[in-house]
Amino acid sequence: MNKTFQILAFAALAVSVVSCNNAGEQKSGGEDSTDTSSQQSASKFDATIDGRKTALYTLKNTNGMTLTITNYGGRFVSLMVPDSSGKMTDVVIAMDGVEAFKDATEPYLGATIGRYGNRIAKGKFKLDGQEYTLALNNGVNTLHGGKKGFQYVVWDAIQPNDSTLELSYTSPDMEEGYPGELKTKVVYSLTGDNAVKMEYTATTNKPTVVNLTNHAFFNLNGAGSGDILSHQLQIFADKYIPVDTTLIPTGIKPVAGTPFDFRNPTAIGARIEDDNEQLKAGKGYDHCYVLNGTKGDYGMTHAARAKGDKSGIIMDVLTQEPGVQLYTGNFMQSKNTLVGGFKDDFRTAFCLETQHYPDSPNQPSFPSTVLKPGETYHTISYYKFSK
Repeated sequence: MNKTFQILAFAALAVSVVSCNNAGEQKSGGEDSTDTSSQQSASKFDATIDGRKTALYTLKNTNGMTLTITNYGGRFVSLMVPDSSGKMTDVVIAMDGVEAFKDATEPYLGATIGRYGNRIAKGKFKLDGQEYTLALNNGVNTLHGGKKGFQYVVWDAIQPNDSTLELSYTSPDMEEGYPGELKTKVVYSLTGDNAVKMEYTATTNKPTVVNLTNHAFFNLNGAGSGDILSHQLQIFADKYIPVDTTLIPTGIKPVAGTPFDFRNPTAIGARIEDDNEQLKAGKGYDHCYVLNGTKGDYGMTHAARAKGDKSGIIMDVLTQEPGVQLYTGNFMQSKNTLVGGFKDDFRTAFCLETQHYPDSPNQPSFPSTVLKPGETYHTISYYKFSK
């Protein structure tokens, strides 16, 4: 059945109307448009991958906030929010075009992650007495869904209004080794109070495991503004999950008395170089926090709050998930050229990924990530911005 949606052009430029069907075919009209504030060219996202069309979509709210997303990997490409002086600032780092994302040495920039966010030990897990073997793509482990996780698929896209984008993808049974045909839908929307709402839904026809998230790389001072070590960070968690040398969980421990204690606002870089085995294992922070259930907006758990030291931009992370993964750009190596011509230099972005705990299928004491036929996986998270 044909579905009609709009690819919204950027400020002061024409709107292109695009018709798209479930097979991913689309016809587009209108001329190429460029958003000078974020330096993106929509034509660089007009491609065909695996026989499916990719494009760039723009969401906006009444406050002038904009979010651009490509359906290639369900990726955030730019997120313009006002800083403390009212200047619109792009707080995510991203590649400039589909081919750039496809060829990047950092595969997860801004992407929708699945089927399983974070790591699964040795790429194996048992479910209902049967062992499943997954693709290994992170040393001896599976990371973020495998070699071709959701960051490399072309999602079906429908834009029902200016502030909402609906992405859907059906992952075939045994794709990357995961059992069951998984029908996934992610709805990204901008709210009137300057939040990005992320709503994930999935169903399966066989028992499987699911852990969806978004992997936006943030710099609240703006892309190209330097490292994020002076950002203030608060994480509402009394415990975190230490890991072994391959970043697989070894249990749950209190944050008190460790460099992982962000219960009070602390500069990200204040203790990142401490002589600590866990920091050495992750080459910095690359750990999941066990949220303590602090109540926040929208009836959600308040996971974290970050503030740009130069911009004054505040980002609150709200979620229904039990954990949030802090990653401080420890493996960024200046190998990729970003939107604006900047390089992805060491620790110039951080991630706060709402999720279930790593390796949950092999950790009976962790909250379950099993999804069975007849059940619906459904979870909501927010990135809310203020100044």
